[in-house]
Amino acid sequence: MGLNHALASEGHPVYEEVTVRSFIGDGIEMLIARALPDHPEGRAAVFERFRDWYINGWRLGTVVYPGIDYVLQTLQTRGAVLAVLSNKPHRFTVEIVESLFPGVFDVVLGQRDGVPHKPDPAGLREILEHESWIAKTSGMIGDSTVDLETALHAGITSIAVTWGYHDRARLEAMKPDAIVQRAEDLLEL
Repeated sequence: MGLNHALASEGHPVYEEVTVRSFIGDGIEMLIARALPDHPEGRAAVFERFRDWYINGWRLGTVVYPGIDYVLQTLQTRGAVLAVLSNKPHRFTVEIVESLFPGVFDVVLGQRDGVPHKPDPAGLREILEHESWIAKTSGMIGDSTVDLETALHAGITSIAVTWGYHDRARLEAMKPDAIVQRAEDLLEL
């Protein structure tokens, strides 16, 4: 929604949702680069339009997937320490998580200056160090190949969920440690 708004505002063609979803996962700059592969000179203006729209517009297309609230509550009662690592800008990541899941996550990190974005494991390692977790008892749950690649680079368990951005075939190609179809299936792992 935000990408197409930004593209149209700058006179560029827009994309169908399925195509936009395939662009997602490597941060805003890459999202826009994928949308404008032949127009690098127009990317900065589209980036500004996207960022301006996203300040309030993220609420229009952001939803909690079915079963997630139950899974998170159950994990909390089991004593799990939970974290979020996103390629969205840190400011937006914190705002979204606090709005949708107040008090649930122990650590929330988005994209910050000086920290490479996923699939580089730097942010994930920061989370592991912050909580004194060890890789063999930690796992990363993700809906994109970028998430799975990040887990691989960090040496932790990778769990793919099929209800997010990338389709099952792309997720399977990454050979994750597990693939789940429903949120509740996470509790069995």
